[in-house]
Amino acid sequence: MPEPVLRRLRVVGNTGSGKTTLARAAAARLGVGHLELDAVFWAEEWTKRDLPEAHAIVRHFLASPEARDGWVADGNWNSHRQGLLDDADALVWLDYPRRVVLRRVVARTLRRGLLRQELWHGNRERLRNLLRRDPEENVVLWSWTQHARYRTQYGALHDAGDVAMIRLRHPREAQRWLVSLSPVAARSSPEAG
Repeated sequence: MPEPVLRRLRVVGNTGSGKTTLARAAAARLGVGHLELDAVFWAEEWTKRDLPEAHAIVRHFLASPEARDGWVADGNWNSHRQGLLDDADALVWLDYPRRVVLRRVVARTLRRGLLRQELWHGNRERLRNLLRRDPEENVVLWSWTQHARYRTQYGALHDAGDVAMIRLRHPREAQRWLVSLSPVAARSSPEAG
């Protein structure tokens, strides 16, 4: 049986697992557009964007030439999407061990905080938030507390079999999957076959 054609992907998983990094690389490899849902749903000063406005941004992206041949979107935001992006060919689930995710989220947070890296709309991670006990304010605690929730949520989807899902359990597995992707244009050209 031939492999399904992947043109539209959603990359999901725990905070700090590498969703955006993998999604950008997959979009580049496939030659399709990339949409980072955090940039859509977060507004200035870490406020959540108004849903109609966020949905308009997603629709605009989906109608753009960049997404014509396909797209890769990353981020969970399941209750906010309201059906948008449900036509993905597959969900790519980064189901990494907690120790891998925590190492990544701590390193990422320190790097972003020390370099004062702007994320979206002027938002920056603050190192002092690492001292806070509220997971809503401390991204490392958020990642720790959400790990089991995401594993349960996406595990149930995976087990139900209703959604095409690619479950990647380690960064090495993700790298092998990424290398296996071929550009959408090459697959749809007359020479491809």
